[in-house]
Amino acid sequence: MTSLFDPYDLGALRLPNRIVMAPLTRNRAPDAIPTPLMAQYYAQRASAGLLISEATAITHQGQGYADVPGLYGTEQLDGWKRVTQAVHDEGGRIFCQLWHVGRVSHVDLQPGGQKPVAPSAIAARTKTYLIKDGVGSFVATSEPRALDAGELPGIVRDFRHAARNAVSAGFDGVEVHGANGYLLDQFLKTESNQRTDDYGGSIKNRARLLLEVMREVVEELGGARVGLRLSPVTPANDVGDKDPQQLFDYVMRQLGAMNLGYVHVIEGATGGPRDVDGRPFDYDALRRAWRDAGGKGAWMVNNGYDKAMAEKALAEGADLVAFGRPYIANPDLVERLRSGAPLNQVEKTTLYGGGAKGYTDYPAL
Repeated sequence: MTSLFDPYDLGALRLPNRIVMAPLTRNRAPDAIPTPLMAQYYAQRASAGLLISEATAITHQGQGYADVPGLYGTEQLDGWKRVTQAVHDEGGRIFCQLWHVGRVSHVDLQPGGQKPVAPSAIAARTKTYLIKDGVGSFVATSEPRALDAGELPGIVRDFRHAARNAVSAGFDGVEVHGANGYLLDQFLKTESNQRTDDYGGSIKNRARLLLEVMREVVEELGGARVGLRLSPVTPANDVGDKDPQQLFDYVMRQLGAMNLGYVHVIEGATGGPRDVDGRPFDYDALRRAWRDAGGKGAWMVNNGYDKAMAEKALAEGADLVAFGRPYIANPDLVERLRSGAPLNQVEKTTLYGGGAKGYTDYPAL
């Protein structure tokens, strides 16, 4: 029986256990620049088999929330170098999650106050997070504009450039964020993509941008240093698809030959039920589609896992298990899971924005 505490070889990277810290947005990077406090936060959690950074904007246009980090300026890269060095000094391993939010943004966060961009000019019925005069609040997203097809090659190049920047900043690899209703997910799904050109309509067309991004990033870094996060049925940020099984089975078959380091799948609604609107989704079929197409990397599962569920998932074919919110309050989550110790509870009022309180002051055993 595979255990959570068994090692795993992710390409050339030896993970000491199968426990992954999932990306967790914390809004503590003023001007999109990672801080020394962030370096402390990640270093505290370096015992994870793998850390995946909070979602990190590939460009200013890709920003969608106040005080989230970027990966496109010199000061941002210098800040990330402090983070990756701190993690490596503690013996850890860290990937950077590459992010373009698309329409989940606000004009106050966009360059020159422009509209956010999207596959189609359809506003997302969701909220983003702004900080004004030191006070954070959730506000409705702004109406987006539809991207012109001529702009899409530039976005693909932006992902590739961000991947190069991530490695230069000391990250061990990258995870492309294709989930949770952000730009790549918006292109995939029918409710947010109503285009009539080569990037809309058929499944093949709607998957085109994601697959172009993945090919470019893999060409830049090599497949073993690249992961992809997907959320086939989450309604997060107002997305949905009329036939998610057929869509994501197709995507998996196209990804198989890319030799990715891992695929990271959110099973169900992010932080919620696995069956959305009472419609079951066959994640085993999804994994088989990827494996049958040649996918040899790790299959990473995510969504509300505890130790018992994680061990069961490993027994049923998963390779890695991502834990999200438990990592906020438990920097030593690996040891707590190993020993069966109780978990600290998350202080919800300090989740987004602020300083050390509710960030680096959670006690270890």
